[in-house]
Amino acid sequence: MVVFFQGCPMRCAYCHNPDTWDMHGGTIMSVDEIIERYERGRNFYVSGGITATGGEPLMQLEFLTSLFSEAKKRGIHTALDTSGYPYRTERKEEYEELFRFTDLVMLDIKHSSREAHIRLTGREMNPVLAFLAEADSHDIPIIIRHVVVPTITDGEKELKDLGTLLAPYRNIKGLDILSYHDMGKKKYEALGIRYPLEGIRPLSEDERLRAKEIVLSSLENERSRLQSTLRFSPSFQTA
Repeated sequence: MVVFFQGCPMRCAYCHNPDTWDMHGGTIMSVDEIIERYERGRNFYVSGGITATGGEPLMQLEFLTSLFSEAKKRGIHTALDTSGYPYRTERKEEYEELFRFTDLVMLDIKHSSREAHIRLTGREMNPVLAFLAEADSHDIPIIIRHVVVPTITDGEKELKDLGTLLAPYRNIKGLDILSYHDMGKKKYEALGIRYPLEGIRPLSEDERLRAKEIVLSSLENERSRLQSTLRFSPSFQTA
């Protein structure tokens, strides 16, 4: 079951859920109401559990921790889909509490360049990498998600740099390379917001596969270079 959290501090140019930006939208629900809804449908779930996504779930850190805590009491798998941006070291203890109840993190890495990350999302990249390092240090399995956008993140240098950037993190278990699409344009029109990537074409499947190969090759080469000092998990999957 996917729970969409309202509110997001990032303004990614390719965002297809601009309706989740506002912290004051959505429907107010309690932890008990969400868990009860999950339990009513438990017999229909073949695998998985509760996935928190958004918007940005970390914008409601206390509620998210309470939800995951209650889920774990009932043996429900918990997955966090996040940009990692809200993470701040001064709240380290609160994040450590969240990680106690988190089975999986799906982390969006928007760009491999700090400067281009600001242009693409309107926010700095440092908190994202700090969150990645913190989750990695707590042995949380991590799946990296990266959207390949023509003319923005599809360059060979950007893709190679992404692989190099990810290589040192030992708990990365998977890499999802996703194709940019423009299916969110109608939401922007309905909200009266200008679509930032007007004129940028969707990425083809062949281009996505090429991008995946470049990132993986770079990642594996960098891990080989580091293997004398770091030990990595042998279980690594890609999509």
